[in-house]
Amino acid sequence: MRTAVEQDAVVFRLADEDHAHHEVTVWLDLVPPAGWPESLVLEPVAGGWELRLPVPDLDCLEYLLVADGDMAPDPANPDQVDGAFGPHSWLAMPGYVPPAWLDAEPRSGERHELSAADVDVAVWQPSDEPLPLLLVHDGAEMEAWGRVVHYAATRPTPLRVALLSPGEHRDERYAANPAYADALVDEVLPALAAAYPTVGRPVLLGQSLGGLAAVHAGWLRPEAFAGVAAQSGSFFTPVLDPQESGYIHFDRVVGFVASLHESTGTPLDFPPVAMTCGTAEENLANNRLLQTHLLDLGADVSWGEVRQGHTWMCWRDSLDPHLGALLAKAWG
Repeated sequence: MRTAVEQDAVVFRLADEDHAHHEVTVWLDLVPPAGWPESLVLEPVAGGWELRLPVPDLDCLEYLLVADGDMAPDPANPDQVDGAFGPHSWLAMPGYVPPAWLDAEPRSGERHELSAADVDVAVWQPSDEPLPLLLVHDGAEMEAWGRVVHYAATRPTPLRVALLSPGEHRDERYAANPAYADALVDEVLPALAAAYPTVGRPVLLGQSLGGLAAVHAGWLRPEAFAGVAAQSGSFFTPVLDPQESGYIHFDRVVGFVASLHESTGTPLDFPPVAMTCGTAEENLANNRLLQTHLLDLGADVSWGEVRQGHTWMCWRDSLDPHLGALLAKAWG
């Protein structure tokens, strides 16, 4: 028995000949697709358990099976993706095509490390020539699971990539913290500029809370950046995101987002912004709302959607064309 897409249905299966399990469910880190029940419970069938659902309006999905409370990847599905919380089973929907740049031959490069303001930075560069600089929040994770260095190494124009580590205080730093924005601009960027010849101002990329932090830094210190890219940014509002109210920095995040929505104009030299989000994630509504408001303010904001959830694969798949278009705009 194996989970599969069969004609017009996604069929989740778990082999269990003697039905030793009492309950088997499916865990998804996304908003249940249209036509799917909120509780995904497999029913006993000959040889195990099965749940048949309509094919969702998605490119792919990540899932885990939960048998009697034990959550684990699907043992019969060899397709898995890794992430911060361990491997997840992965299922492609009909018509899904991975980004072409994944198969492109990357430029060779070398790596260096530096630290500034308690921020560890891993730098990848194809040469020591003067180059544009891409800053990446949650850099190690975005390299491992979002393939951002491979993406950069396949770009037509060479660039340097600085993978920023938030350290153990990630939530404190990325949750709309002015001290972090100032440290990034006043200490980390000068340290990078002193070590590596840089062309123009950098572009800052972030995902989820790191996407919020990218927009926050661009809003407070617009003079420092040529562009900002926010993938599935955590732009929480009390109305749209009450489920996040227990988050320790919820009030600070909500306060900053409210200040954006209450603003009647953007800061001088506010850089171009590229926003992307998955169509099956809770952040979709707050991202659409903020993008619309920034456009109303006259900001240069582009928008892209990916038919996935809140995952590293979603962020990987939205690099092209959305980040690429921003880099071309920022650096000509």
